Amino acid sequence: MALAPTRERTAARPPSPAPTPSRGFWSSTLGKKTVMAVSGLIMLGYLVAHVAGNLKVFFGPEEFNAYGHWLRVMGAPVLHHHWALWLVRIVLLAAVVAHAVSAYQLSRRDLRARPTPYVHRRKRASYATRTMRWGGIILGLFIVWHVLDLTTGTVHFGGFEEGKPYQNVVDTFSTWYGDVVYIVAMLALGLHVRHGFWSAAQTLGVGNARRERLLKALANALALVLTAGFVSVPVAVMTGVVS
Repeated sequence: MALAPTRERTAARPPSPAPTPSRGFWSSTLGKKTVMAVSGLIMLGYLVAHVAGNLKVFFGPEEFNAYGHWLRVMGAPVLHHHWALWLVRIVLLAAVVAHAVSAYQLSRRDLRARPTPYVHRRKRASYATRTMRWGGIILGLFIVWHVLDLTTGTVHFGGFEEGKPYQNVVDTFSTWYGDVVYIVAMLALGLHVRHGFWSAAQTLGVGNARRERLLKALANALALVLTAGFVSVPVAVMTGVVS
C-alpha cells in the first residue's frame, strides 16, 4: 500500500509587532523634519523674548537687574521661587536636544542615501546645508560657554556676582574674547534663523508659491532684528555706551 506523501512542516514565524504611531512618526523623514521644525520655532520664540530682555541693559543697571530678579520670581505667588524659570529651561533644553538629534539623524540618513557626491552640485542647496550644519555646531558650543559664563559663573571673567546680571554682562563684554565669541555666534544665529524659519514653514505646510516672498521677507527680518539686537549689547559695552 502506497504511503501518502508527508507534508513538510515549516516553522511558523511570529507575527511582527505592529508599529506604534509614535515610532512610525519619529522613524520617518517627515517626522524628524517636523520635530526639527517645531523645536526650532520654540527656540525662535525664546530668542525673541530673550533679545527683548537683553535690550533692557540700555536702561541702566537698576532696570536690568530688576528684570533678572523678575525671571527668578515670575509666576509667584502661584509658583515657587525659580520654578517658572526652571520650567522654561527644561522646555528649552528639550527643544535643543530634539532639534540637534533630528538634524544629526537626518544628516546621516542623507549621507547613507547618496554615499557618492552628486556630479553637479546644487550650489544654493549645498551652501544652505553647510551653513546650517556648521552654524548648529557653533551655536551648540556657544550655548555651553554662555551658560558657564553668565548663568553659573564657572568661566566668568572679573568675578561673577549672583543676582547682578548687569555687572556680569559688562564684565564679559569688557574682554576681547568675550566680544568675539558672542558676535561670531550671533552672526551664525542670524544665518541659522534665516534658513531655518523658511525650512520650518515648508515642512509644516505653511509655505506655498503665493506666500513665498512674504515668508522670505519675514525670515530675513527676523534674522536681521535678532542679530542686530544681540550684537548691540557687546558693541555698546565696547564703545562705552553701557558701562
